Amino acid sequence: MRVLVSGGGTGGHIYPALALIDEIKKKRPDAEFLYVGTTKGLESKIVPNAGIPFKTIEIQGFKRSLSPENFKTIYLFLKSVHDSKQIIKEFKPDIVIGTGGYVCGAVVYAAAKLKVKTIIHEQNSVAGVTNKFLSHYVDKIGICFEDVKKEFPTKKVVFTGNPRAQQVANMRPSDRLKEYGLDPNKKTVLIFGGSRGALGINQASLAALDSFKDQPYQVLFVTGRVHFDDIMARLKGKKLPQNVVIEPYIADMPALLPEITMIVGRAGATSLAEITALGIPSLLIPSPYVTHDHQTKNAQSLVKKDAALMLRESELDEKTLFAKIHLIMNDENKQVQMAKNAKAAGVPDASDRLLQVIDELIAQK
Repeated sequence: MRVLVSGGGTGGHIYPALALIDEIKKKRPDAEFLYVGTTKGLESKIVPNAGIPFKTIEIQGFKRSLSPENFKTIYLFLKSVHDSKQIIKEFKPDIVIGTGGYVCGAVVYAAAKLKVKTIIHEQNSVAGVTNKFLSHYVDKIGICFEDVKKEFPTKKVVFTGNPRAQQVANMRPSDRLKEYGLDPNKKTVLIFGGSRGALGINQASLAALDSFKDQPYQVLFVTGRVHFDDIMARLKGKKLPQNVVIEPYIADMPALLPEITMIVGRAGATSLAEITALGIPSLLIPSPYVTHDHQTKNAQSLVKKDAALMLRESELDEKTLFAKIHLIMNDENKQVQMAKNAKAAGVPDASDRLLQVIDELIAQK
């Protein structure tokens, strides 16, 4: 089996792709892979570090306002389709899989035009622009939220869930908290605004640090590398509560999650896949800066099942943040019920479902 994968820009597009690749490797040890991304996206670092062959094309997204840059975008798209066709002809994949981001628009479109079997994966509850475009050309569309089904051609849609869930579902506590000077036997809140960090979450958390003092739980506050130096400068001369640790970044976050009692963070699709796979209560603070406010819709899918609380960024400050955390962390019954509800909301066999669809498509060749 030869598999070409494309997806990039953010971890939400990359990590599900890597999780699927890992699962295919387990089931098909002789499978060969090629990942196509861009030099500017996170995939340019993450994918090669995972030991997966990697090639790049140049592409960019449209500006929302009228801009001369959009002429360049059109030129780059046409060029990237041409370049993608060359890569596809050289690699000769049995199937091409797109997991979102501008880069997979050119790659998957090129594959469809070359009559190669194609599938895209939509992680969110609102379809991305690229996947909407590609839905007219691909053979199958994997989704994680039923709400997004109506945005695609019905006959192509398959409910698969997010492959990232299966990757983390079987992880167990391993005393990773000790690496950060925390007690592995103590309940822990993880505050994490994503791989790049989130300014609003960081500011509210920074202001709330004193409130965590003397609480019966500990806090691991991950700022994101770009925000870390500024936060530490603002804390200069101040003494942190003993139960609070601040870190810039955690490379292998999923390995830490089984030791976490509660997560405070964004409502990206990958984060929700991890939360539901492990059954972790959460306070979700959707990013207001994403297309069609899809993180709010993502979050509401768990809030409706009493698996999470939600706090809009417009309502976020140190008082509202601490109050929501306090509500969960000081009520063990609530923790247990939310954890149970979160796990029930997950789709733990997502990679298996996608692999089944892939096998069926390849069999049609």
